[in-house]
Amino acid sequence: MSRAPVVSQSEWGGDVLALVSETAHRLNTRQPQIARDMSELLASEIDMLDADQDLVELLLASVDANTKTIVHILTNHIPIEHLQPTTAAVEYALRLAQRDIPGNSLVRAYHMGQDDFIQRVFEEVQNLGCSAERKIEVLHHISRVVYQYIDWISLYVIDAYSKERERWNNARGNVQSSLIHKILAQQPVETSAFESETGYRLEQFHLAAVVWSTRSEADSGELRTLEDVLRALATRYGAGSPPIITAVDRTTAWGWIPLGRGHRTVDMAEVLQAAESTGGCRVALGLPASGVAGFKRSHEQAQAARAVALASGERTPSALSFGDQGVAIVSLLAKDIDSTRAWVSEVLGRLAHDDENTAVLRETLRVFLMNGENYGKTAEQLTLHRNTVKYRLGKVFEDGRSPSAYDRLDVALALQVCHFLGQRVLRPTTAV
Repeated sequence: MSRAPVVSQSEWGGDVLALVSETAHRLNTRQPQIARDMSELLASEIDMLDADQDLVELLLASVDANTKTIVHILTNHIPIEHLQPTTAAVEYALRLAQRDIPGNSLVRAYHMGQDDFIQRVFEEVQNLGCSAERKIEVLHHISRVVYQYIDWISLYVIDAYSKERERWNNARGNVQSSLIHKILAQQPVETSAFESETGYRLEQFHLAAVVWSTRSEADSGELRTLEDVLRALATRYGAGSPPIITAVDRTTAWGWIPLGRGHRTVDMAEVLQAAESTGGCRVALGLPASGVAGFKRSHEQAQAARAVALASGERTPSALSFGDQGVAIVSLLAKDIDSTRAWVSEVLGRLAHDDENTAVLRETLRVFLMNGENYGKTAEQLTLHRNTVKYRLGKVFEDGRSPSAYDRLDVALALQVCHFLGQRVLRPTTAV
């Protein structure tokens, strides 16, 4: 790939550079929203970039860092050769390599992002108070700088991606990982060959788990810690043989616990204790299922539970199961947040407002409906006096916050969605 010619400031008059800086200042006021909109565009248009919430958040961090850098370059007329790649951009490339996401997805993201950014530039240049000729010169200058930056950063991150892909593939055990991914992709795999290569038997019940680190700075031993958690769970709940484990990236591992010929009950309180005792670790479990199809289905369920955990942030415990109340349905609704937010608002009315007082009323009603509208059980679960529960529920219906004419099941489900997803499905208090 050839490099763009370096743009020399001497090619442009001071008035053009001043207009470039003015345009960059205007872009800077919109930069956070530009980064969010661009990230959503890339995640929706390019396959696999929205694989899970972790990747989406890393994508936003990379886009945010790159757009801030471009605005900074344009504002202060900084030569490209003086730049250093942002940590977020490089980390995102490394994570894609670790996830086996094709490098052309990364290339497309940069080119699509470049096109989107230039469209934003065009909007701002149109609003400049200068002649049409000057506007063309400003747009020409900015386009060349942006192209030069994208050419430079994309070469850098693709090189980092390629090196990480080779290193990661050599380090993680190609045969086992490849066989696991084939099963998950529903490609033909001989069970005897799988068992011979991995030592793990497919014709039994499996319990899939996803374990990941929440540490901001994951060290080289992080994967070993995650694997230790999976092995401890297998020792406690498995049928005596070791689990099969594959690393997804340096902060995430997938595992399957062999359960033998029958179901085994998993105590989520114990799993939670194991996750919390490790520190900086979270666990998502599927449900026990048998055979090759069960191997895949339990994993899909564990991934769905993880998606809910990631979407809810700190609102859910460190260990979550697909079988926990509300998790399965919320994982489906979380796939289309915009539609879910609109539906929650329709069902709950003013109870869908995002403020502290409404949150208290909403949680009280949720627990009340979960307990079969029993005041005593609700008070016990919330550690409240029975009269406090009655008072709060009275407020729900007295101050105009009561849910609409939807049936009890819809209301209970909408409240459960709010419990898991919080602000993502609520309306700002000002939106009355």
